[in-house]
Amino acid sequence: MMAPIAVVGIGADGWPGLAAGARAEVAAAEVLFGSARQLGLIPGEVTRAERLSWPTPLLPALPDLLDRHRDRRVCVLASGDPMFYGIGVTLARLLGPHAIRVFPQPSSAALACARLGWASAHTPVVSAVGRPLETVLPELADGRRLLVLGADEHCPARLAELLRRNGYGDSRLTVLEQLGGPGERIVTGVARDWSQAPGDPLDIVAVEAVRDPATPRTTRLPGLADTGYGGDGQLTKAEVRTLSVAALAPAPGELLWDVGGGSGTIAIEWCRTHPECRAVSFERSAARRDQIAANATALGVPGIVVRGEVLDALSAAGAERAPDAVFLGGGLTQSGVFEACWERLRPGGRLVANAVTAESETLLLRWAAEYGGDLRKFQIYRAEPLGGFTTWRPQLPVTQWTAVKPR
Repeated sequence: MMAPIAVVGIGADGWPGLAAGARAEVAAAEVLFGSARQLGLIPGEVTRAERLSWPTPLLPALPDLLDRHRDRRVCVLASGDPMFYGIGVTLARLLGPHAIRVFPQPSSAALACARLGWASAHTPVVSAVGRPLETVLPELADGRRLLVLGADEHCPARLAELLRRNGYGDSRLTVLEQLGGPGERIVTGVARDWSQAPGDPLDIVAVEAVRDPATPRTTRLPGLADTGYGGDGQLTKAEVRTLSVAALAPAPGELLWDVGGGSGTIAIEWCRTHPECRAVSFERSAARRDQIAANATALGVPGIVVRGEVLDALSAAGAERAPDAVFLGGGLTQSGVFEACWERLRPGGRLVANAVTAESETLLLRWAAEYGGDLRKFQIYRAEPLGGFTTWRPQLPVTQWTAVKPR
């Protein structure tokens, strides 16, 4: 395009709330993109621009749509701050930051914190727009405050139900609608007794979390209780899981391949460490694949991709983003699995493999001799009753190999 696209944030107060610079961009536009609601906030006498509502779905159509108007002056309307879960982020990713000029308004989160008297720097925000609502779950902790961007007017009731199901029924909800506009409304209540009728679709929900005393405490750190997972018992036990995820060393935005997913524990706890962590779990059993997906949703990381047997899946998928880390919890003795994963692991990436049989341990010793890295062996004991006494029951000893692929 000849000139950068103007991306103008507009609040619920509409045209009167826009600064002079933003008004000038709207008035000068030849094409004005936005939702029907946003376009309706611009008075007819302000601009003679062609007004185009976004198609559904938007993302597949966006490149062609913009290309058709590349020789015209384009202005895009967005809600509040376009770079806060908004269209500005999409356009910057698609066209590059040089191709847009952003005119932000206060975000709904900033306005909500202003109304509530909350410190915005210490208030996490979870978006339920185009995302499963279960992504709220890892953010919950007793006494914590958070904001949830609602997808529609039904979000508050669905959120209240989610909180009730997960032991946070006493949490206080505050629904803030049409913030900054003439129709602003604030409704409060408790999740357990929530009975408010659906209101305005433009909402944000403030949560003051209260955990039921009987509800198990969960955090973003690895080592969730084994009983928190459904399945056939094929899972990496909590203590070994803690050591394994620590060895994998997740960082925000990184991608894990979990080979031999079982119940999905490693991929799930990798993703729970940070909202931007991603994982692909490979599992040959269809029943276990279903269980991984169910566990991932129940524990708040429904974005985990679940695929079949790793060699078949990689062959069918073709080119893939190189993983930042690989966990081999299964398939160690299957010919070609380690080699395929090591080849695709990005330079500087980490591989962690656990072995419990003599045959798989022999492979780890051989690979360590060839590729370097560190070998550890550990055994966990758990206290169990023996008659009227307590004894220590040993778990299977685990040999762990960790290696970093050379750059």
